[in-house]
Amino acid sequence: MPEKSGTSSRLLTLLSLLQARRDWPGATLAGRLGVTPRTVRRDVDRLRELGYPVEATKGPDGGYRLAAGADLPPMLFDDDQAVALAVALQLAATSGAGIGEAAARALTTVRQVMPARLRHRVDAVQVTPLAGRATDDVDPAVLVALTAAVRAREVVRFDHAGTELPRRAEPHSLVARGGRWYLVAYDLDRADWRTFRCDRMTLRTPNGPRFTLRELPGGDVAAFVTAGFRGGPGGWPCTGTVELGLPAARVAPFAHDGVVESLGPDRCRLTLGAWSWVGVAAAVARYDTDVLAVSPPELAEAFRTLAGRFARAAG
Repeated sequence: MPEKSGTSSRLLTLLSLLQARRDWPGATLAGRLGVTPRTVRRDVDRLRELGYPVEATKGPDGGYRLAAGADLPPMLFDDDQAVALAVALQLAATSGAGIGEAAARALTTVRQVMPARLRHRVDAVQVTPLAGRATDDVDPAVLVALTAAVRAREVVRFDHAGTELPRRAEPHSLVARGGRWYLVAYDLDRADWRTFRCDRMTLRTPNGPRFTLRELPGGDVAAFVTAGFRGGPGGWPCTGTVELGLPAARVAPFAHDGVVESLGPDRCRLTLGAWSWVGVAAAVARYDTDVLAVSPPELAEAFRTLAGRFARAAG
């Protein structure tokens, strides 16, 4: 039985590799699969018996490819592919790109043809897409474990980069915002709500006890996370406005939660906030252009502070 299970898993990986690129040298496939070229040949024969049109290619070492234009049997997914597919389709369903309904139907269709084991893993992945798309490198197993804990209402225990002691939290929601994954949770050690970056989390097992879900401040996860990035429910403590010698189209992609207004082909107004006036000034400085107007006076003073600091550093 273990041999059969290992072979099935290897066939899934082999099929995934063949679908990922057109031509594969036999020796390269053997290396990726951790087997001998002879085993690869046997696995290719098994795929052919299942109806997959795998062709042999000529060359010094020989190789394989999936035939172009052929009708393939039903697609097979390994665990990581199933998780990736679920995340991608959920994000697409709320992307605003005009494909939401189609993406939701696609997820339903794919889920129905999956075996129960993979269907449970797909169902475990529930995300709240906010601004931007997630691009940081998070282990799919972490996403699955966190969303499973959200659904089961189990305390998660984890190490978090930048802190020495393990953390304990009641997970509420998994969120994708501005290119990163975040966990919104109630931090038991600090008795307050927190937003944790998932790529900085190393989970500990097993999970802690089950808990009764607390009411999230404001009741809306999107509003809670957005407010956190803007300095809290009342917004940033320091908000200023500048006019820059750049077109609005050049500034907008990097303004994050700032507001950009066009004042002409080569000029725009930028309003943004931070925890301090120096923080606002530093955020403006990254645009590497002339600052044509500044308000309020506190922001102008912050520019003077930075100018003196940088002049001393340069001198």
